[in-house]
Amino acid sequence: MRYLLSLLPQNNRENPPRVESTDAPGRRGDVLLDLVPADGNRPYDMVKVIEEIVDDGDYLEVHERWARNIICALARLDGQVVGIVANQPQTLAGVLDIEASEKAARFVQMCDAFNIPIVTFLDVPGFLPGVDQEHGGIIRHGAKLLYAYCNATVPRISLILRKAYGGAYIVMDSQSIGADLTYAWPTNEIAVMGAEGAANVIFRRQIAEAEDPEAMRQKMVKEYKSELMHPYYAAERGLVDDVIDPAETREVLIKSLAMLQTKHADLPSRKHGNPPQ
Repeated sequence: MRYLLSLLPQNNRENPPRVESTDAPGRRGDVLLDLVPADGNRPYDMVKVIEEIVDDGDYLEVHERWARNIICALARLDGQVVGIVANQPQTLAGVLDIEASEKAARFVQMCDAFNIPIVTFLDVPGFLPGVDQEHGGIIRHGAKLLYAYCNATVPRISLILRKAYGGAYIVMDSQSIGADLTYAWPTNEIAVMGAEGAANVIFRRQIAEAEDPEAMRQKMVKEYKSELMHPYYAAERGLVDDVIDPAETREVLIKSLAMLQTKHADLPSRKHGNPPQ
C-alpha cells in the first residue's frame, strides 16, 4: 500500500510525485532485440519488455490476477510516474475480451483522474471471437476502453511492438483516436487481419482458379506481406510517427514524455459524457 501511495499524487489537482532516477535515461535495451520474436505466432512475456524499459525494472501491476491477457501497471520513466497498458501474448495471445477491456478502461480512467501519463504497448491480434463473448456484449465492453482513451486528457504515447489488427488496434490508443505520439518497432504489423486470412479473402478467385491452389495461396500471402506489411508501411501511411530501434525505446519514451509535459487539453463543456454501460 505504501508503494502504491508513493506513485499517486495527494489529490487530483496535483501531479504524481517525481523522484531522482539512478537509471540512465539513455540506457539501451539491447535485450529487447531478441526478446520479442519476429514470428507473430510465437508468444513471449510482455512483463520482461516492461521490466527492461522502466526505471530499474521496477513496476506495480494493478489487478494482476484478473484478465491476465492485458497488463495494467504503474512505473517510472526517468523518475516520472506513468501508467502502462500492455497486451500479454502469453495469455490468450494477447487478445482483447470483455474482462480485459473493462480492466484496461478502468485503469486508463484512473490514470487520467490522477494526471498520470499513459504509455500503451500494443501486440493485439484482435477481439476474442466466440458466442459467449458476443452474447456478453464484447463490442459494448470494448467501447468502454475506446471511450476511456478518447476522454483522457493526460499525455498518451503508444508503441506497436508486433501485431495491431482490426478494431482492437483502434481502441488500444491508436493515432486515429487521439494518441499524442505513436511509435512502432520494425516488427510491426498494422492491418485489418493477418496476411493469411487477408490473402484468402482478397485473392479468393485467383486461388480457386489456379492449377495449384495451395502454391497460389502461398504466393499471394507472400505478396501481401511484402507490399502491405513491411516494417515501414505504417510510417508511409502516416499511421505512426516513427519506426524506432527497439533498443532505444526507453530513451524515445522519456524524451517524448518530456516534450508532452506541458500538454493541456480541455474537454468539451458539458455536464457529463455518455459512456457505454
